[in-house]
Amino acid sequence: MITHIRMKNFKSWKDSGKVELALLTGFFGTNSSGKSSLLQMLLLLKQTVGSDEFLFFGDEDSLVNLGSFREVIHGHKVNATLELEFGWKIGTPLTIEANLMEDPGNQAKTVSIADRLRNQTKASVTTESFTFNASILWGNGKLVVENKPYLVKVENEKLIVDTGSYAAKIYGTPFSIGYEDAAIDQLSSEFKKLFKYVYPLGPTRVHPQRYYHWEKTHPKEIDLWGNKAVDALLSARVQQLTTAYNGKSVPIEERISKWLQKMELAHSFRLIPIGDLDDNNYEIRIQKTLNSAEVTLADMGHGVSDVFPLLVHCCYVPEGSTLILEQPGVHLHPMAQADLADLFLEVIMERNLQILVESHSEHLLTRLQRRIAEKQIDKSDVALYFCRNIDGESTKEQLEVTESGDIKNWPENFFGDVMGDMFAMTDVQVEQTTEQNPED
Repeated sequence: MITHIRMKNFKSWKDSGKVELALLTGFFGTNSSGKSSLLQMLLLLKQTVGSDEFLFFGDEDSLVNLGSFREVIHGHKVNATLELEFGWKIGTPLTIEANLMEDPGNQAKTVSIADRLRNQTKASVTTESFTFNASILWGNGKLVVENKPYLVKVENEKLIVDTGSYAAKIYGTPFSIGYEDAAIDQLSSEFKKLFKYVYPLGPTRVHPQRYYHWEKTHPKEIDLWGNKAVDALLSARVQQLTTAYNGKSVPIEERISKWLQKMELAHSFRLIPIGDLDDNNYEIRIQKTLNSAEVTLADMGHGVSDVFPLLVHCCYVPEGSTLILEQPGVHLHPMAQADLADLFLEVIMERNLQILVESHSEHLLTRLQRRIAEKQIDKSDVALYFCRNIDGESTKEQLEVTESGDIKNWPENFFGDVMGDMFAMTDVQVEQTTEQNPED
């Protein structure tokens, strides 16, 4: 689970400050307010893991295409330092074997695995969480990292990973550092393990097809655009994979069908073979109502084809994963948008998922407030932020949610000036009535 993020000089964020993340974290705000950038930092690191680049800003086929360092750095000030930080909890406590600097006043706080330090003794530190901080700048036409004296230190029982010359080994391309250090390898392994279980789903979905050909593959995820949703579903059918609901294991297809019914998007859903079975061609058949004819997914509106990959995504990824969702339900009607909140709460509780979501939906937010008031989720398991951009610089405000679900610091015009529009309409109606009945 990712516990916090922070970025300095990243796109519109001069300094985001520490952004605490929960089991369910929602980012709201106006267009171009910096919501997407908060999540793009994680996508940047995920696509860098195992790449041939020190920091892979992306291309047309990557999770996010940020262009170059100049486009990423705040205000295009290429001499500025880019700082990326995040913390995460690991599933099993990890013991780091390292060199402990012999400093009586700081012995319990600082661990170093830089062999150039003198007067060192071997020590081990057991941790359940990490904080990672990288300072990156542009020099002589290439990316470099600031040289820091310590790679690892302990603060408040958390391991703080400050990248120096080891940065590329930890999250980018491995390189020779002149000696093997098991501690660096452990850190690198935990870093890569975290991002292996980070699964994004973008706001744009692949166009639905009339039939799907399955190559009998077993994808690890459905990809950013939902291209592999059907492959994943067929793989789950063959492997008899299930999802959790009410403490029981149920087939993924059954749960998807129930959610389509709950959102009133479809009465039934079937994934059936067409032609010879050996051809491995399939259709998604949707029945809108009990008495309506079945049609293919391609014949349905954008709502069903938009939410279908999302349902597969939530039910298929491994338990304990982190989902990054951009504008889910953008084509859904208000009631279905609200139901997305219940979907998220279900998989958080039943499948131990963490969800980071960027949204404009007031209906999703209102449903979350209701569930907090109903004690279906503790308010400490939800973090909500409102982002705005002022003169090219993004800022955030964490929403203060009470036990009764109210938001104490509701931002002005959070979802537009609804009350202002209502008052203006009332004034016009009064004026029109007066004109029609001047004697009154």
